[in-house]
This record gives sequence, C-alpha cells and structure tokens, in this order.
Amino acid sequence: MCRGDVLSFTDVGFAGGLLKGQRFMSFVGRGLEDCPIEELKIPFAAVATSLENGAEVWLRKGSTLNAVRASLAMPGLFTPVLTDDGILVDGALVNPVPVSLARAMGADVVIAVDLSHGIVGRNLVVSDAEAGETDEGGWLRKSLGRLWPANDESRPPALLDVIASSLDIMQVRITRSRMAGEPPDVTIAPRVAHIGLLDFDRAEEAIREGERATEAALGGLAVLGIQTAAAT
Repeated sequence: MCRGDVLSFTDVGFAGGLLKGQRFMSFVGRGLEDCPIEELKIPFAAVATSLENGAEVWLRKGSTLNAVRASLAMPGLFTPVLTDDGILVDGALVNPVPVSLARAMGADVVIAVDLSHGIVGRNLVVSDAEAGETDEGGWLRKSLGRLWPANDESRPPALLDVIASSLDIMQVRITRSRMAGEPPDVTIAPRVAHIGLLDFDRAEEAIREGERATEAALGGLAVLGIQTAAAT
C-alpha cells in the first residue's frame, strides 16, 4: 500500500468527524468477510465508548465490521457510529487495553498489547518538512491547510495535532490506571509511536516491530508454561 492508497480513504464529512470512514471500511471489507461476531471461529469482541453516557460498551454480537468501525471511531477524526447500544466512539477513551473483557470472555491467560509507549507529545515535535511522512494526519493537515504562515514559530498547533495529542495523554493515563488494577499475565509493548494512526502504508514496519516486541516477551510466556513456535 502506498500513500496514494491512503489518500483514497479520505471521505471528508465534518459531520461528527473529519472523516466519515466509509471508504476505509470498504477497503477493510475486501479482506475481511463480514459475519456475525457470535459465528466467528475464534472468540472476538470489540470495545467502544458510549458518547451519550460515557459507558464502556462490549460489542460481542452482530456485524464484525460494524463493531470494528465503532471501536476505531477516534473522536474528531472519524464520525461516531449509531447502533442499538447508542452513539459509539473509540473504546480507547475508557479501556485502551481491555484485559477485563478478555477475562470476562473466559481467557485463562491474558497477553496484552500496550501501544501507548512514547506517544505523548509525538504530534507536536514533527517539523513541516516531515509532515505527511511520519505523523498521523500530516498529509491530511496539508490538505486542510493552516491559518498561520509556515515560518511562524509562534503559531499554535494544528487542529489534528491538538486532538491527537490530547487523546494520547488520556490514553496513556487510562492505560496505566486500568493495567494497574487489572494486570495482564504478559505485556507486549511494541515501540510504534513514530508510526501514525493513518500511516496504513507503513503496516509492514509496524508488523516487524510487533514481531520484535513479541520475541522479547517470549520469556514471560515460557514462565507461564505457554509453548510458542519460536520456543520449540
């Protein structure tokens, strides 16, 4: 996937979010056959947040694609999703690492993936020359433009930078709090703060970092008596 493919996902709406998300989900649907969650061979659930009352919503039945769409509806970026459970947005607002949900589903061992390492402030340190290459929304920021000249050092951060940075701070603090009260058995913490939310064209890089972080966590799995392909 290249940057042009990512740009093709842009369906600016400004009604509840900058992006409607329909084009992106259409792309996801090409490689993921939608079916009821309860019919999946591997147990699955997604976490969303009710915009109406702030409740944590566990999506464990109905359309898999709709559940995924609701769970990634980052406030301000993607439009919320209207469901029978209410108006839903990103589940990271209330539970970024849903250990509690995994245990509620009957998991004997919970392996959590924490993506919050190093993300605070990342959207405020990228230079204009780098914008569009590394940060989430860099290319979108260029499309929307700025109200201040590029060489004006006193200008405030861009809209998307403020939204993303605020959500990053919230995610880190909630992650620390939730994992302290509901610790997983093993934590995998890939260092992907340099890869932006909309950098879909850098998927291979993110996968490699995930593999590296998983290999580093194999010792913890061995302590729990879990056999892995790498260990055997």
